Amino acid sequence: MHKEARQAFNESFTDARYKAFTGGMDADFPGQLDFRVAETPVFIPAGLKEKMLDASDGIIDAILSPDFREKTDRAVPKDQYVPGESAHTSFLAIDFAICRDANGELVPQLIELQGFPSLFGYQAYLAESFKKHFPIPADFNYAFGLSYESYIEKLKTLILGNEDPEQVILLDIFPEKQKTRIDFVVTEQMLGIKAVCYTRLQRDGRKLYYEKNGRRVQVKRIYNRLIFDELQCYPDLETSYRFTDEVDVTWVGHPNWFFRISKFSMPFLKGSYIPDTRFVSDYEGNYPADLENYVLKPLFSFAGSGVQLHVDAAMLAALSDPENYILQRKVTYEPVIQAPDGLVKCEIRLMYGWPDQAERPELMMGLSRLSRGEMIGVRFNKDFTWVGGSACFFEP
Repeated sequence: MHKEARQAFNESFTDARYKAFTGGMDADFPGQLDFRVAETPVFIPAGLKEKMLDASDGIIDAILSPDFREKTDRAVPKDQYVPGESAHTSFLAIDFAICRDANGELVPQLIELQGFPSLFGYQAYLAESFKKHFPIPADFNYAFGLSYESYIEKLKTLILGNEDPEQVILLDIFPEKQKTRIDFVVTEQMLGIKAVCYTRLQRDGRKLYYEKNGRRVQVKRIYNRLIFDELQCYPDLETSYRFTDEVDVTWVGHPNWFFRISKFSMPFLKGSYIPDTRFVSDYEGNYPADLENYVLKPLFSFAGSGVQLHVDAAMLAALSDPENYILQRKVTYEPVIQAPDGLVKCEIRLMYGWPDQAERPELMMGLSRLSRGEMIGVRFNKDFTWVGGSACFFEP
C-alpha cells in the first residue's frame, strides 16, 4: 500500500530469500509452524493508519459506554458463565478490511472484533524475522514506537502481572495440536510461561494446580487461549476442573469477555468505517431488499464457520433463533498489495492490551492476512502464493 516501501521490497524479493526466511523460523521452532506465512509484510501508509486508529477509538468508546455490559449480558451463555469476571477485557482485536471509498481513497471497514488475545508473541517474532531477511524501511515500525525489548516488557507486565512466571500458564485444549502452537512456544521463550492443557489442570478446593517436572505447581494467573467452541468438540471430556467452578485465579483475558466483545457487539457500533450490522431478529421479517449485498453470520461460531455469503429471505425466515445471527452489509476488499503476478487483498488486525487498572486499552501490534480467495482464510486460498498470515509495518 505504501508505494515506495512496496517497490523496494518487491525488487529485493527472491524465492531463495523467502525459503531462508521460513526455514529460519522452522530452525528456531522445529515443527511448530502449521500455517502459511505470506511472502511479504504489509506496509501501511500514515493516512490509512490514522483512519484505522480513528475507527478503533470509536469502537473503544462504545465498549466503555455505561450500558455496554448490560447490552451484552445475553452474549454470555448461562452454562458457560465463568466466575470472577474482570471490569474490562484484557485484550482487544479489531479486524479491518482494506477497501476504497467513492473518492478512490483507501479506507478501513470493520469486519469483526474480539475480546480475546491474538498472536502477541509470534507476531513480534515474525516482524523481527522479516527485518532479518528483507530490507524494511528503518522508520517503519510494527509495535507503534516500541523496540522489540520494550514490547516484551509490556507484554510481561500485562500477562504476568506481579506473579512468578511458573505460576502463570497459557491455557488451551491440547495446545500441542493447535494451529497457533508456534505462538505458544514463542510466548514461553519470551515470558517463561508454559502452555498447559485444560485436561491437565487439577482442582483442590478453590485452588488450581498443574504438574511440572514431577512437582505440583499452583496456578495463580491464567493467560486464556481456549475457545469454548473447541471444548464442545470433546463432549465426553472428563476433567478435574471446569470453567464454571469458583477458583482463586486471576484471568488475563477473562472468558466472558470473549462473548461480550465479538460479533454480538457489532450491532451496537456506528460510524463511517463500520458497515451496517443488525441482529436478524431486529428486522422482524422486513429484510433489506438487496440481500445480495449482505452476509449472514452466526454469533456463536468462529473462524468463519457457518458464514453465508449468499443470502435470501427464505434462508432468514427459516432461522429458528434469528436473535443469534447478524446481517452485515458486505464490503468490497480492494486488491492493494502488489505481488509479482497481480494484486492481493488484505485484512489488518489491530491488537490491543488492556492492563487491569488502565482506563483504555493500549495499541501494541498489528497483524495482516493476505488473500486472493472469496474470503480471508486458508480454505479459500489453497494453491495460491503471496497469501496467508503476515506482519504489519506502519509508516510513522
